[in-house]
Formats: sequence, C-alpha cells, structure tokens
Amino acid sequence: MALTRVTIRQYEAFLAIVDLHSIGAAAERLGLTSSAVSQLLAELEAELGFRLFDRTTRRVNLSSAGQDFLASAESVLRHVRAAAQSADDIRNRAAGIVRIGAPLVLASTALPAAIADYARDKPKVVVRICDTVVEQLVERVESADVDLAIGPDRPSGARVRRDAAFASPWVMWCAPSHPLSARRRVQWQQLRDVPIVATGRDHERAVDQMLADLPVEARIVPADVVDNVTTAFGIASRGLAVTLAPAYVAPLARTFGLVMKRIVEPETIREVCLYRSTERALSPPAAGFADFLLPWLKRWDRETQADTRVKRG
Repeated sequence: MALTRVTIRQYEAFLAIVDLHSIGAAAERLGLTSSAVSQLLAELEAELGFRLFDRTTRRVNLSSAGQDFLASAESVLRHVRAAAQSADDIRNRAAGIVRIGAPLVLASTALPAAIADYARDKPKVVVRICDTVVEQLVERVESADVDLAIGPDRPSGARVRRDAAFASPWVMWCAPSHPLSARRRVQWQQLRDVPIVATGRDHERAVDQMLADLPVEARIVPADVVDNVTTAFGIASRGLAVTLAPAYVAPLARTFGLVMKRIVEPETIREVCLYRSTERALSPPAAGFADFLLPWLKRWDRETQADTRVKRG
C-alpha cells in the first residue's frame, strides 16, 4: 500500500493522542480544534486501513494494530524533525561541509586557527582543508573541487571572484649566521652573488616580475628551485642559501630559526586573496565561513606580523 496521502500533520496528531490519551489535550498541544485532530486521525486510519485507538468515554487507548504501528510512526516523525533541524542549521549557516583550498603555509598556520575560532560558534560546520599549490587555486574553484580558496594573488578571470584579505611584502629569510642577517634592510643588488633557493615556479616568476624593470645584469636568478617551502626553509636554516617569500610565512619560517630582512629598491607587496566562483552560489555554510574568514585573516596578519612591522619601521 502506497501511503502517498499520509501527512506529517497526521503523524503528529496520532503521536500527540498516544502521549496524552486525549484528543482534546492533543488538540491543545498542536494548536488545533478537537474536531480538526479527530479529522486528521480519521484520515490517517482510512489510509492505513485499520483503527489506531480503542475509544472509551474517558480515555483513548492504542489498539493492538496501533501499538504495532507506533514505532514506525515515531521513526518517521523523528527523521522528519531531524531533517527540519538540518535544514534550519544549513539555512542559518550553522551546519554543513565547507571545502577550502590553500597552499602549505596558510593551510598549516592560518586556516587551522581560523577553523578553531569558527567552531566555537558554529560547531556543526565542518571545514575541510584541501592542500593546493598556488598555481591551481583558481582552477580548483572553477571546477568546483573546492568551495573557496585562499592564497597569493593570481589572475582569476571572469569565472572566479577575488577578494583581497591582506597585503604582505616580499622579504628575505636567512639563518642568523648568514652575513646578510646583520643588515636591517637588503637591496636587490646585494643579492646578485648570494645563493637563493626559490619555492616553486610561482615564486620564481614572482621574482622575475619584481625585477622586470632592472637591467639584465641586475637580475636575480635563483640557484635552485624546490617544490616545498619547508625544503627551502631547511636549506636556508643551514646557511646554504637564502630564500625569498612573502612576510606572512613568518609563523612557519620562524620554526626553522630563520630571520626576516626587508627587501627594498623596489619593495614588492603581494596580496593574499579569497577566491570563490561567480557562476555558482555558495552554500549557506560556505558563505558564512567566507564572511568570517576575510576579517579574521586581516586580524591574523596584524597579530602575526606585529613585531615584524616594528622592525621594518
């Protein structure tokens, strides 16, 4: 038998009568008239094909068939209420899954802290970090592999929106024992004969763009290019080379004992941006996390770079 005409309201009326042993009391709980509850019960019994209650002048008691049906009715209503709560949570940005792409440094420093802070108010929102190289941030948003992405500025085109979170200058990281560590600032020309290890082709291209206006003899060419920023930090920590990276890598670079030196003439600023699709609406949980993340990142940058900015002054 297909119970296509059975309604949730009928189940609610049935279970309220079971609980209160009275049609009048059930009607009061549901905010209905007694006749309306009686009608709901009659319609449900007609669909089921059996009586649910044995009625007396004083009480309404479950029939044998009603007793057998009770567990199923309770299960239906329990699942409906769970679905309604889930819909409320999603609509109110309080539950759901958010996938965010990020390169190694932000994925291991900023994002875990942001997620922990967000979870205090939205414990049912699950934010999953998807490790993503800088070159693929925009592509993964375009292809819907991730809902959001956070990372250095990249050309985004019309299909991906880019919102600036904070600006971070390119700096040099070196071991405290390196000769350049004694300088307050470093000029590009002072790096010409210094071994430099770059992290990925994105960093290599970024350095090329910074120095595009300089004569050929003043260009800086990395001695080596590695895929992972922690590899570059490890090499620099032993004084084998220096590495160039935005200042926001400070939380990770300092775990290697590296010191930061501002690079000037020219100084180049790199923006960290939040990426999202312009062709697909974000789910409520993803939109809520995006709204939280942008101002959070601005604060994180100020706090993690506070001592850096004093030294740069």
